[in-house]
Amino acid sequence: MSLSAHAKLKVGVTLHIRNGTQSLWENGIFQNCLFLVMLLERAPHVGKVYLVHGGDGTAAQREQLLSGLPFQFLSMDEAHSALDVTIEMSAQLDAGWVASFRDKGGKIIAAHVGNDYAIDVERMIFDKPHGHLMNGAAYHAVWTLPEYVRTCVPYYAAATRVPTTPMPHLWGPIVLERAIQSLPPEQPYGYQRGAKAWRVAIFEPNLSVVKTSFIPLLGCEVAHRQNPHALDKVYAFNTAHLQKHSVMQSFCDVLTIHQHGLIQFENRAATYEVMAKLANAVVSHQWENAQNYLYYELLWGGYPLIHNSPFVHAAGCGYYYPDFDCEQAGAAILNALATHDENLAEYQRAARAYLHSVDPHNPENIATYDRAMVALFD
Repeated sequence: MSLSAHAKLKVGVTLHIRNGTQSLWENGIFQNCLFLVMLLERAPHVGKVYLVHGGDGTAAQREQLLSGLPFQFLSMDEAHSALDVTIEMSAQLDAGWVASFRDKGGKIIAAHVGNDYAIDVERMIFDKPHGHLMNGAAYHAVWTLPEYVRTCVPYYAAATRVPTTPMPHLWGPIVLERAIQSLPPEQPYGYQRGAKAWRVAIFEPNLSVVKTSFIPLLGCEVAHRQNPHALDKVYAFNTAHLQKHSVMQSFCDVLTIHQHGLIQFENRAATYEVMAKLANAVVSHQWENAQNYLYYELLWGGYPLIHNSPFVHAAGCGYYYPDFDCEQAGAAILNALATHDENLAEYQRAARAYLHSVDPHNPENIATYDRAMVALFD
């Protein structure tokens, strides 16, 4: 059946609430869910939109995770009877639930916002627990992101046998703005001019080959060799557990920045806290994972972002180096240090223009998602 011009759909986006402490900063998918709901609330063919509570966490733990953010919730049972469209994003739907929901006329979208090709391959090769994609559920459509056109779109389409569409990446500052309210006045979030040597942060999670610290560390190494006074400290987050690994030890032993005591290995930490208290700039690297909330948070704060993302580069933002080029990464660090203070106003203008392109309230993004929703019923 086709959807009438005046139809108003009830739509749900799944959110996994686990039993234990969770944070909106521990991965990007939680914020993905929130931004998608924010967009759908403005879509012409959507009347009501909910987060669908999946997982074994309680309502109290859900409230703790969202800190009073204004979203409506449904349980899985409530969603089954109330919704017209369910978007599987954070909490995975049981194949039987999907079949029953389809039987009553509901539409199911699988929204994949991670590099599932790399994740699934790694899980298989390294004998890790089963991943997200191959669960036997029958979807009507798969949504993913432009960053995965090369690696994941063919994978999803062939595996699920349904239309697979890259959809706009979404981000808004609502979660960041709420978080930085907790910072002390003497440590505000936002780039501060005047440092002669930079304290650099590296935030790659080191959980998959798609985002690791190796290239950022080598970029810092190149910059240090060319100018030993450029860097004051290199904070490598998400690496504390790797210090005793033989490969990491051998890698770091050859680095001058390690020999000179510049590298500090750290556990996971929230970006906004690190940038407000410790660091001046960020060096980042990705492999087929070029749209990241880390970039948006840093650009929003005016911080120098040294990166290899073609999306950010095309928007004229940050300080770009191509692919895995460590030499150019080092050059980009030194160029940023030399020019960022002088060009901060222009840097911020370019950043705000780019961030508008991913805003959930951007009319173009709303129209794109609304058309994809209508297409389910054509």
